[in-house]
Amino acid sequence: MSEQQGFSPQERRASFTLASIFGMRMLGLFMIMPVFALYGDSLSGFSPLWVGIAIGAYGLTQAILQIPAGWLSDRIGRKPVIYGGLALFAAGSVLAAVSDSVYGVVAGRVLQGSGAIAGAILALAADITREEHRTKAMAIIGVCIGISFAVAMVAGPLLAAHFGLSGVFWATALLALIGIVMVRFLLPDSASKGQIRDVTAAPELFGRLLKDKQLLRLDFGIMLLHLSLTAVFVAFPLSLVDAGLVREQHWWLYFPTLLMSFVLIVPFLILGARRNMNKVLFQASILVMMVALVLMAVAGSQLWLLVVAMVLYFTAFNFMEASLPAFLSMLAPAGGKGTAMGIYSTSQFIGAFVGGVAGGALYQQLGGAGVFLLVALTMVFWFWLSTGMANVSRVRSHILPIGVKIETESARSQLLQRLMALPGVHEALIIPDEGAAYLKVDGNIFELDQAKRLINL
Repeated sequence: MSEQQGFSPQERRASFTLASIFGMRMLGLFMIMPVFALYGDSLSGFSPLWVGIAIGAYGLTQAILQIPAGWLSDRIGRKPVIYGGLALFAAGSVLAAVSDSVYGVVAGRVLQGSGAIAGAILALAADITREEHRTKAMAIIGVCIGISFAVAMVAGPLLAAHFGLSGVFWATALLALIGIVMVRFLLPDSASKGQIRDVTAAPELFGRLLKDKQLLRLDFGIMLLHLSLTAVFVAFPLSLVDAGLVREQHWWLYFPTLLMSFVLIVPFLILGARRNMNKVLFQASILVMMVALVLMAVAGSQLWLLVVAMVLYFTAFNFMEASLPAFLSMLAPAGGKGTAMGIYSTSQFIGAFVGGVAGGALYQQLGGAGVFLLVALTMVFWFWLSTGMANVSRVRSHILPIGVKIETESARSQLLQRLMALPGVHEALIIPDEGAAYLKVDGNIFELDQAKRLINL
């Protein structure tokens, strides 16, 4: 394959740079989760409720600003929004690091979350990669986010053990500054292409997508998934201490359990894709997560049972974390993926915030077992909700540039009819302002080269 046809050096460098920036930011957000309940007790105002609020606070501002920040990047450019978001993240980290009260830490976490740069990063990735390589760039970013969560579960306890809670926040501030340097020196300058519906939200589509029951099931799913995560980490670190594992050693439990969970999900992801068993495996994962939460509740001082529960929980969590965006991509209408993903991401951050607050309140009233059991009940609701989920298969999205082929309404209508007549095309949408055609297709029978030849006639 020629250099022009393959992933160019600039596309590769930009994709890995953006993935690293995104990953470092998520690393900074996640590192507090396994340590705040253990190391925050020296802060004035400390209580289980405020532990939960501190863990989930970033989700509130992320949920509010996620979509508007993406729109802002369409107007003033991607890099200014990314610079501003990283600066806010660094400022929030410093505020949390120098605070001697839990309220200052919460304020810092809120400020961290206000640096909502996900939309701008994804849009910049779309700007600087060709359409045929965009999926590859997005996959690199997605993998880096997953890695950042695993690293955070190990790095957070290690940093806290050596430098205290403030050391964790100073490290996150440093990561943000490194990200700013990377934007300045490693990312190519690229004029914004404006709205790209594959990655940014279109306001006129919100009403339609909020009525789509299949997409709403995914939105509620990611909300419940991250609700469970933040609620669990209000209580689980304390359960480990109660079981005899001193806080300085928690990292060596998280590392192998996460590693094992990543290994375990691979065959299930392959099985779901090849045997069209996505829905069955998804529902099984919900049940596995519910079982894991019940085991956490009944484990008491039995460390081995907590370890088993954590392996089960992270295996199910990681499977669903990987599957949900893929399902959303397949179910979103042509030209609606960016809007669907914006609603989905907002739901995720709402779940993180609600889970933290609810987990802290429940722990204060009912203890760790109460947190785990009540979160397990949300899995029952999620399982019921998932019964109406479509068993999505090899549906794919494509964006094709159409240039001057649509100067008139008649030309656009004719091109749309020809695209819809191609084998495997489920939906087609032409956006004249973007000079692009959005397609939803059956990946088993659709031929991309055939569509390109048709457009280039």
